[in-house]
Amino acid sequence: MLDIKIIRENTEEVKTRLRGKQVDCDATIDRILELDIKRRELIQKAEADKSEQNKVSKQIPQMKKAGEDTAAVIERMNTLKEEIKVFDTELKAVEDEYTELMLSLPNLPDPDLKPGGKENNMPLCFYGGAVKSKTFELRNHVDLCTELGIIDYERGAKLSGNGYWIYRGMGARLEWALLNYFLETHELEGYELIMPPLMLGYECGLTAGQFPKFKDEVYWVEEEGEARHFILPTAETALASLHRDEILNEADLPKKYAAYTPCFRREAGSYRAEERGMIRGHQFNKVEMFQVTTPEKSNEAFDELVTKAETLVKNLGLKFRTVKLAAGDCSASMARTYDIEVYIPSMGGYKEVSSVSNARDYQARRGNMRFRREDGKIEYVNTLNGSGLATSRILPAIIEQYQCEDGSVEVPKALKRFLRGREKISKQDQLKVNIKSAFNCGG
Repeated sequence: MLDIKIIRENTEEVKTRLRGKQVDCDATIDRILELDIKRRELIQKAEADKSEQNKVSKQIPQMKKAGEDTAAVIERMNTLKEEIKVFDTELKAVEDEYTELMLSLPNLPDPDLKPGGKENNMPLCFYGGAVKSKTFELRNHVDLCTELGIIDYERGAKLSGNGYWIYRGMGARLEWALLNYFLETHELEGYELIMPPLMLGYECGLTAGQFPKFKDEVYWVEEEGEARHFILPTAETALASLHRDEILNEADLPKKYAAYTPCFRREAGSYRAEERGMIRGHQFNKVEMFQVTTPEKSNEAFDELVTKAETLVKNLGLKFRTVKLAAGDCSASMARTYDIEVYIPSMGGYKEVSSVSNARDYQARRGNMRFRREDGKIEYVNTLNGSGLATSRILPAIIEQYQCEDGSVEVPKALKRFLRGREKISKQDQLKVNIKSAFNCGG
């Protein structure tokens, strides 16, 4: 939620910056300002009547004691009572519309962002990784994973439909190796590990800035005929509400969290041929980084999260780039975002594996998250988040960038110790798993 003072004092600038996000909020802002004036007028009138009501009510006992006629005063009291009731009813209607419109406004993009959409995104750096020059024709991860028997797309679709897959044998072990690598790194760097509930209440989506506008993009769970909870689309949605309605101490900031969850999305992409397999799906695993900090430390926290995400990909030896998003490509609730995009050889391009974003005080205002400075002053915190990392594109990148001519896949150095020192993943590995499973079936 935006600060109404900023909207009042910098109306045209707010409109211009929001247009940079490719949304026209001019009429909404004009209406908000109208309601803001009306709201303050009604509050002033109601408070004046209440003040007079209190004053008059104190006079009645004194007048009765003095034997004076109180009929006119009592009539005035009744009039004030009715006026206050009318003002309160009108104020509630105004405040309801005002709140609804304020919640509908996206966050202001930072001034240094280019206006417009993806076409104005700006690559900041490229990292070539440890990918060796291949003398053979590279194959896509879908075929490689299928032949290696580590991802079962066909049975995933049989169980749940398009946009789902099954990790099998070394595929499951590789997935857990990635998650262990991410979580261990975060913990060693001072992030508290969190495993939040997967089903959340409406207020979590509202605080994160995803509701009400995007409430139809999540999976809702019906209980007794009513949709009371939704399944989280990302751990950020839970972490953003961790300190909702709390006042933290400045000395306790920043708060740093890393949460592992599976993530669930209704929209699974465009289903373009090059985006088949694990590139887009309804369910995937992700480790989320999250920080709660003071406004003056916000930029420093953002840089830290970007560096952390880059380092995770760099240590996997993967080719990637970091991109500064234009205002219109940032999500509605974010003021700035950098994407870390990994190279997928079969697509001949890059795909996002981490979005590092700064919400400034936008989520804090929606969730009433504040902190108390040493001098006693209370202010809103800043919240930031970043994937650290999502596996559904990292794993395909590893499979494709580390593939060998014989169809096997080298294991990145950073993951070897999580796979008991394994150097490669091959067809023989999965064959051994299948033989062992068959041998154990008879008990």
